[in-house]
Amino acid sequence: MKKIVLLGLAIAFAATPALAISRYNSMSMTCAEARAMINRERAVIMRYPARRTPNMTLYDRYVANADSCDVGYYAYQDYLPTKDRASCPVYTCRPATDFDDDELIFRR
Repeated sequence: MKKIVLLGLAIAFAATPALAISRYNSMSMTCAEARAMINRERAVIMRYPARRTPNMTLYDRYVANADSCDVGYYAYQDYLPTKDRASCPVYTCRPATDFDDDELIFRR
């Protein structure tokens, strides 16, 4: 009986909305709106058309700062196309082994 209850709790935990991440189309919002959305939700997935292949959709996870990255990752400044800008500055998470520049946002 205890195993069934524990299994039920594990399934309930796995299905909670807190584990969900929102997905948005970056081309439907301005740079300021996209940045505000990322900061409000702490991490979102943005999709956008590829520059060289317009019929292809690209996506990535964008974060507010390094606190939204997993252990062993750091916040790296990247750029996202939006409705009003071709290059809106945002952050993505990269593995700490990818230190390739000085644009790091360290955990506090």
